[in-house]
Amino acid sequence: MIRSFLFVPANVPRRVEKAQTLNADAVILDLEDSVAPSDKPASRGAIVAALGRPWQSLLYVRVNAPSTQWCYADLVATVRKGIDGVVVPKIESAADLHAIDWLLAALERERGIAEGSLDLMPQVETAAGVQRVDRILQARNLRPYRGPWRVKRVCFGAADYANDLGLSPTLDEPELADARARVVLASRAAGMENPIDSPWFHFKETAAFSRALERSRRGGFQGRCCVHPDQIAPVNEAYRPTSQEIAAAERIVAAFAEAEKRGAAAIEVDGQMVDYPVAHRAQALLDAVLSLNNK
Repeated sequence: MIRSFLFVPANVPRRVEKAQTLNADAVILDLEDSVAPSDKPASRGAIVAALGRPWQSLLYVRVNAPSTQWCYADLVATVRKGIDGVVVPKIESAADLHAIDWLLAALERERGIAEGSLDLMPQVETAAGVQRVDRILQARNLRPYRGPWRVKRVCFGAADYANDLGLSPTLDEPELADARARVVLASRAAGMENPIDSPWFHFKETAAFSRALERSRRGGFQGRCCVHPDQIAPVNEAYRPTSQEIAAAERIVAAFAEAEKRGAAAIEVDGQMVDYPVAHRAQALLDAVLSLNNK
């Protein structure tokens, strides 16, 4: 389970250096929106240099969108040993994912990277992407080639999506609720991990950020992208179940196990009816906590 992804402009050395010391679950060295077109080619070399340094976080590269002139060269220049994954923005079709996944397979073979070890995280952040999200996330079953599939989860991009639709979201973002729900539903229907939510850009609106994090976790997201180091701790905390939730899950799992021994599969715990779906959800929560504790 990955909770926090921190975006860092690849062409700002001091921010790249600082990111090495931060407690994000993953750092994304960015070649897309935070890098001007004139600086994109030079920034690829900065990423290659960064790969040779010690990192306490997982290390990803965000390349430019498949529809741009930079995507192929970004991948060829930066995919090498030391990288854990690639983030690809503005994915709009299964064909987009097939092309990137196929190229990553070729680069793994060419550069001595274990086959299938690179994580490919697509960003769904356009009108076309959200409309086609079901088919995009079924890309594994639609591809015309064999081999490991590198897509474990998808990331929602609210800013680009709102811009594409001409939306002006308010702080609590009800205008984006439907798109978020569609991304979560499509992810789980495709057998993937729960998705990663969009960055929060209103740095001074801390109360609204807290509400957004709570909605996001309860709405089915497993983590969130960050665009400022101060967001890492709140994000890591928000996507970890609370002590009360953990205690309640432990009571449910224990009580249901005892009930099963008696041949019962519908009981009451803390005033709540518990049957298999509720018990399975409680066990999943405890498994997620165990995974976080073992990091």
